[in-house]
Amino acid sequence: MKVLIIEDEEFAAEKLEQMLLQINPSIDVLAKLGSIAESVKWLMNHTADLIYLDIQLSDGISFSIFEQVTINTPVIFTTAYDQYAIKAFQLNSISYLLKPIRKSELADSLQKYESLKSAFSIDFENLLATIQGREPGYKKRFLIQLGEKIRKVELSEVAYFFVLEKAVYLRTFKGKSYPVDYTLDKLESLINPEKFFRINRKYIVSTDSIFDMVAYSRSRVKLELTPKADGEADTIVSIDRSPDFKKWLNS
Repeated sequence: MKVLIIEDEEFAAEKLEQMLLQINPSIDVLAKLGSIAESVKWLMNHTADLIYLDIQLSDGISFSIFEQVTINTPVIFTTAYDQYAIKAFQLNSISYLLKPIRKSELADSLQKYESLKSAFSIDFENLLATIQGREPGYKKRFLIQLGEKIRKVELSEVAYFFVLEKAVYLRTFKGKSYPVDYTLDKLESLINPEKFFRINRKYIVSTDSIFDMVAYSRSRVKLELTPKADGEADTIVSIDRSPDFKKWLNS
């Protein structure tokens, strides 16, 4: 089991890790993070099976993490205060532990996670999406770091994603391009397939970005995108993707 610990007190984080390993030595603690900013950056590029999340972090209340990045992982909240319990269970919480955390309570929280997972063979991503009344697992926005500045780009602003010199970028409908820390393969699993389609090894396009289409050789289709792509030859739907592309447009 891969676990992420978000706790701003280093001693508390180390103690929590030690107790987890005593209960289950096979647990792999991927990281111990102490702030909202650090956690958001990590969660944009990594996933865990289970998150232990302190509510009060060094730079604010940890609930704001959920406002900045999509989290589909079950969460066990840890806190010295009980007034946040209702809010916690409106998010991804499967347990709420009050500090100081007893080893027996920690073991119970792990058992609850394992019981839910095995008893119902659940897909936590889809279960949490159903409970929260949202579409399962699709990113709604990207946080783009430009030097010391961080910019939020809503997915609805994105016309397409493309590869340039081995790096991946998104381009907005306003023509702005920003680097993203995902491969196209990873992006395919993160964004809504009803809105985006990977036409070839270099482009994932939004249906709203397709300005025109031209018949090309060997039954392929060349797309004219808005805003205009840098390399027009790169916006040809590959042969193996053409049948699915046509079904996608007709769906």
